[in-house]
Amino acid sequence: MIRLFFIVISLFMQSYETQPYEVVETINDIEIRYYPSVMMVKVEGPYANNRNFNALFRYISGENEESEKIAMTTPVHMQNNKTTQEMAFVLPAKYTDTAPQPSGEGVEVFQSKAGYFAAIRYGGYSNQSKQEQYTNLLITQIGFLEKKILGTPVFLSYDSPYKFYNRRNEVLIEIEI
Repeated sequence: MIRLFFIVISLFMQSYETQPYEVVETINDIEIRYYPSVMMVKVEGPYANNRNFNALFRYISGENEESEKIAMTTPVHMQNNKTTQEMAFVLPAKYTDTAPQPSGEGVEVFQSKAGYFAAIRYGGYSNQSKQEQYTNLLITQIGFLEKKILGTPVFLSYDSPYKFYNRRNEVLIEIEI
């Protein structure tokens, strides 16, 4: 099962549609970005379990009310809670107001809200230590900019596990402009 996860990620995460955003300002190593509203699909479940990814992958593979295959996009959004992780895929831009409803349990399609986010990028393979390091750095920079934090960190992953060089990971935190 884990091997399948890595193969699928490697096949579907390269050269695909990426969630749009506008860079409003760049300050040192962070960007202030505006993200427009997009359709997304999400699931929440335990850490250290491919359940979340597998449920989302089944949805885009046709496990939805219309049995429609949906193209993979980047990035994958992850938000950590105390005992669970929420994972979300951005749906392709052709889905503006609606998308096929999931057939799988615990999978939810939703419209994200537009907003401004502070973002910091880091390379290599992501792990909890790097997520904490870059989250703390980003929060410090947001404080220096005297911006109000509106949300919790969201971790973005753009690459398959088989990509070894020039990996792209980011931390986003919603802010008030």
